[in-house]
Amino acid sequence: MILSITGITGNMGQATLDALKSVQGIDELRLLAHNEKRIKKLLKKHKDMLSRIKVIHGGMASREAVSEIVNGADLIINMAAVIPPRADNNPKAAVACNQTGAFYLVEEIEKQAVQPALVHVSTVAVYGNRSGAHRFGRVSDPLCATPLDAYSTTKMRAEKRVMDSDIQKWAILRQSAMLHPQMLSDNIHDGLMFHTVYDAPLEWITANDSGRLIANIVRKFIGDEMPDGFWRRCFNIAGGADCRRYGLHTFDEGFVIVGGSTKDFFKPYYNATRNFHGIWYADGDELNDMFDFRRETPESYWKLIFKTHPVFKLGRLVPKRVIGHFVVGRLLKSKNAPAYWAKHNDTARIQAYFGGYENYEKLKTAEWKDYPTIADLKKITQNESPIEYGFDVNKPDCKITEQDLINVATARGGKLLSKYDGDMYKTLEWQNADGVIFTAKPYTVLRGGHWHCRAYDEFVWDYDKQAKTDKVLASVWYDSHDPSENYVYSFDDEFNTHLE
Repeated sequence: MILSITGITGNMGQATLDALKSVQGIDELRLLAHNEKRIKKLLKKHKDMLSRIKVIHGGMASREAVSEIVNGADLIINMAAVIPPRADNNPKAAVACNQTGAFYLVEEIEKQAVQPALVHVSTVAVYGNRSGAHRFGRVSDPLCATPLDAYSTTKMRAEKRVMDSDIQKWAILRQSAMLHPQMLSDNIHDGLMFHTVYDAPLEWITANDSGRLIANIVRKFIGDEMPDGFWRRCFNIAGGADCRRYGLHTFDEGFVIVGGSTKDFFKPYYNATRNFHGIWYADGDELNDMFDFRRETPESYWKLIFKTHPVFKLGRLVPKRVIGHFVVGRLLKSKNAPAYWAKHNDTARIQAYFGGYENYEKLKTAEWKDYPTIADLKKITQNESPIEYGFDVNKPDCKITEQDLINVATARGGKLLSKYDGDMYKTLEWQNADGVIFTAKPYTVLRGGHWHCRAYDEFVWDYDKQAKTDKVLASVWYDSHDPSENYVYSFDDEFNTHLE
């Protein structure tokens, strides 16, 4: 059996390679790698696997390298991604890896006379901001890549390409917020942490559990024991109910190591109030029921971090104001921090992440007592109001009718232009509210949450306009946006922000 993996030097990739040690039946393990230093370090750690490993040097934007990992493979795991903060600082790299590379991968698989199966790892970020009445979500929820975010937008586009492909066996796994060994150190070099909305619903999973999931998928694939209903479907990777937190409480758990809390080191106006991402998964158990990968929780993760990084405990000897100034305060000057945007008149980002300068300034008088507590989290077990889907989302695929498709298209402000013959994977024509005709499979629209908008073709996000005719999008968009807003967010060719 030939297994190909991309993104092996990332946090999930490294955990996956650790977990694959115990998997029997892998004759050749192809690893796509563009960072020579990282792959050498990884191979040094896994000397016992070298006889089975073949490194293919190159990135996802190299069609030749992608072709090499595809030809003759039986199963491909695509974990390659340029994520924030790198995606924020170098959006072109995000396009090259997350979008162009994924498109190449699909095209090369489609060419094969005997196609390999594809497991494509996506992200929770495609759901957009959910800090509001709809904290719980499922894969059928409307997708809403974050305005001015190249990462979520390129991942959303890649997802649709996979779903609408001619690949016979594919599965998409939307990765949740992930706890990994370098999390503490990674967050003290950039202003990315200030994007986290304090009341964002985050359902964490550890890198180890994510790696175990992939290894268990590989194990069942080799043993011809894949669960019914896995292929040609989208799933949410989640840690479960014990792993649900708000953004604020995640910071609190990290700051315990230096004897403090978020309130000791942050001020309310440091962090965005919307335009982030995060969700608690209503359907997250399904994947675990299939592959039994959950072992860890945030509590066990932080215990391990505290044990393996004792140097951080020295922070308890340092006055909190000193840590606040030299560790947190200096990051306010990062180009990725809201304070930097405000100082340098980045009107588009201030509008997107705060709803305007007036709201941003008001935050400077906000008090911590107005933010959610752990007790608040425990009270929430379901959404405050239902999400508009346009059809009965619990109806099985075999019961879906053409009228369901018509109703969904109407709810989204558009039309179904093709006849439906009961095949959820047959490409159909649709039309959105702008009169744009596009193609998509019924599964992609009804189960994947995709609906064509400008963000699929260009870096333009006009959700304010879309929500006025798209009831499905509106049901979640207006949790954090006012119906009177009518903004268009965009990047120019050099990825400078613009607001219309």
